Amino acid sequence: MLFFVTTIFAQNMQKSNKLVQFSGIITDTDSNSVVPYVTITNLSNKGIKYAANYQGYFSIIVNPGDSLIFSAIGFNNKVLVLPTEINDFKYTEMVKMKPETVYLKAVRIYPWATIEEFNKDFLSMKVADDDMAIAKKNLSPKSIQGMILSLPRNSAEISNSNYRYNFDRMMNVNMRQTNPLLNPFAWGKLMQQIFAGDKSRESDK
Repeated sequence: MLFFVTTIFAQNMQKSNKLVQFSGIITDTDSNSVVPYVTITNLSNKGIKYAANYQGYFSIIVNPGDSLIFSAIGFNNKVLVLPTEINDFKYTEMVKMKPETVYLKAVRIYPWATIEEFNKDFLSMKVADDDMAIAKKNLSPKSIQGMILSLPRNSAEISNSNYRYNFDRMMNVNMRQTNPLLNPFAWGKLMQQIFAGDKSRESDK
């Protein structure tokens, strides 16, 4: 009986002290992308810590039945308990970690560092006119004249001007401009104006 109990105890001790090479890759549950530099803590072995590489790969020595915690910034902790019975001396598993979503309250940023600066700017602020006063100011002749001088011509005005120019050129394509110096009627009208001017001077005398 003593030999039988000793044999069973020895078998249990041998099974619990079995070393296994545990390897795997840590990925994201949403995008299946690797999670780099994850910290792996073995709770069953005095809290010893390991680290995965930048590709999410790890390979550590564990015992069957060990409890491991995978932790990384921006992800929820992942608790993994290894099987108590592992036939081989190596064990692989894909570890998936869920991203940690933190909802922050909306923050409004103001340009004043202190309340005193806000009060100073508020007291010196010029209150704007109401909508009716602003509309009258924008439609005043002075404002419209200023906009005419400063604003560039829009596409509609340019198109209308080009259309009128092309129309006038088309209508006057067969017309020749006469020289008034060669027009006898123009000379006669000029002489009449000159004589009329002399008569008006005589009447004034």
